[in-house]
Amino acid sequence: MLRRHVKTTGWFLYLSIKVRQAMPVFPRISMKPEVTEYLKSVYINKEVLTVVGPEEAERRFQNLLTCLSHPPSYTCVRASTHLAPLEEIHHQLGEELKKRQICSLSAQEASVHILPHPQVKDVLLLPVDGPRCVQQLSSEVVVGAQCANAVLRGANVFAPGILGSPKYMKVGDVVSVFSDLEGRCTRGATNYQGKKVFVGNGVAKRDRSSIFCPGEPARGVGVQMVDPLYRSPSFDGVLPSLVFLQNLPSVVVGHVLDPHPGERILDMCAAPGGKTCHIAALMGDQGEVVALDKIRSKIAQIQENAQILRLQSIKAFCFDGTKAVSSDSTQTSEGPPFPAESFDRVLLDAPCSGLGQRPNMSITWSLKEICSYQPLQRKLFHTAVRLLKKGGVLVYSTCTITLAENEEQVAWALHTFPRLTLQLQKPHIGAEGMLGAGLSSEQLHLLQRFSPELSWDQTQTTSLPCRADGDTIGFFIAKFMKT
Repeated sequence: MLRRHVKTTGWFLYLSIKVRQAMPVFPRISMKPEVTEYLKSVYINKEVLTVVGPEEAERRFQNLLTCLSHPPSYTCVRASTHLAPLEEIHHQLGEELKKRQICSLSAQEASVHILPHPQVKDVLLLPVDGPRCVQQLSSEVVVGAQCANAVLRGANVFAPGILGSPKYMKVGDVVSVFSDLEGRCTRGATNYQGKKVFVGNGVAKRDRSSIFCPGEPARGVGVQMVDPLYRSPSFDGVLPSLVFLQNLPSVVVGHVLDPHPGERILDMCAAPGGKTCHIAALMGDQGEVVALDKIRSKIAQIQENAQILRLQSIKAFCFDGTKAVSSDSTQTSEGPPFPAESFDRVLLDAPCSGLGQRPNMSITWSLKEICSYQPLQRKLFHTAVRLLKKGGVLVYSTCTITLAENEEQVAWALHTFPRLTLQLQKPHIGAEGMLGAGLSSEQLHLLQRFSPELSWDQTQTTSLPCRADGDTIGFFIAKFMKT
């Protein structure tokens, strides 16, 4: 089955990779010099230099700076296999996307390639077409960096993300969309000359006057993207109960946790609820999944996602995860804080610096901000271990690429909590842990680090599953058992 898909898309994938190798269209990610030096010290540390040598270590670091500003080469969606078989969802998704695209594209361009992941059985992959050769226009719309990142992954431009536009822009005007790299474009600008990057062309869906009208903020689509630099489907309103847009490593986390029906599971930092809902789905919605987040508006988002995905086993609470364990062992209330050893499994998808997110063309944070997460992660870790039952499983994950928030946290945890032991992860489709934290080769082998810089310069001979598994966001997973 997969072989037939590869044949169908082989030439398209070949061209995509060759263009990517020959012509990176974006600059390397922009960071403060102190942050660049810090990351360089991570990727060219003594342990790495000893094993791979200075040239290879430098090559990997430069690949990292390049690939972070580009989107992954696959869009990943998690199928709601608790509601329908994967094959049925696959078919429905293909029909829905084809129906949406055929209105604006030729019949040939409207064909939709959807590939089931060979190891992660509830994942569907859609190859991303890009970078494409797109002609820049003289009429320019400038958007914020977050808005531009979403455009590069298939979204349209929503009105709140627009910072500047032509002075007399009207509905129906064809415009080029640019990302404001340095965050210096003032809202309402008509001719921004600062540092910006082209992300594609679209059609204005609102007049300039309605976008920048004082009073009620503009809502809805401001520019519909028709010729983006990277073409991938928009999933806005597409089969909301059957498919959930989620990065591949984030889906892998749920499978590594391996929840079972009837268990009580804690998701300590749960918003926006993608992993929470996945856990409940993997349990067949049988058991209890407790979701915590200390921001009230995010709790509503978790509850909304659970409702859309028809999951009843999720209970969400607005609560600080660092305070989630109670000193009263006789407490019987449903909500937090909870007595020690209350949960069969705990997911600690920790707040982190997020340096693995892609695409991201600019990081404006200081080194102090980037290094501020480790103490919070350790506070949450202390609580997680106390709340976990003997024989229970704790999964720790981040969407960042530093040693301090990943492998160093594992080394610290193994030293601090003698009852924790590292466990084999299934599936293990990423790389092993990074050298530099003093962990043994056996320990590194049990960790899972998604390292896009390792796959950035793979050739067209690499098999499709390997490309999909390697060209992801930067991510880290560790799995422990409490003895």
